[in-house]
Amino acid sequence: MKKCILVVDDDSMNLTRTQMILGKEYVVLTEESGIDALARLKSTKADMVLLDIDMPGMNGIETFERMKDFAPEIPVIFLTASGLEEDVVSAIKLGAVNYLKKPYRPQELLRRVAQEFDKR
Repeated sequence: MKKCILVVDDDSMNLTRTQMILGKEYVVLTEESGIDALARLKSTKADMVLLDIDMPGMNGIETFERMKDFAPEIPVIFLTASGLEEDVVSAIKLGAVNYLKKPYRPQELLRRVAQEFDKR
């Protein structure tokens, strides 16, 4: 059975691109906001979450903090266009398993996702 990855990004083009990259190997679900992602995670089992840091409303860090209240076992890889080191440091301190700077190469995304699944 294919692993399920929830991708959360407010940019629909990023969601489409990520779905195209990962869709051959994994079941890919997408949401455009942190609030929608939390609702989806409460109703659907995901094996991993790829989470954009910089989103309007509820950012990725806040989404991750809330997610940990009911799904702490799901690994999270943060996606960020921001070069701000403090964003990445905050994400790792909170328990993110990895991060990728956008735009990322397709093979790098596939490698990082596979690497995390191999650890489990």
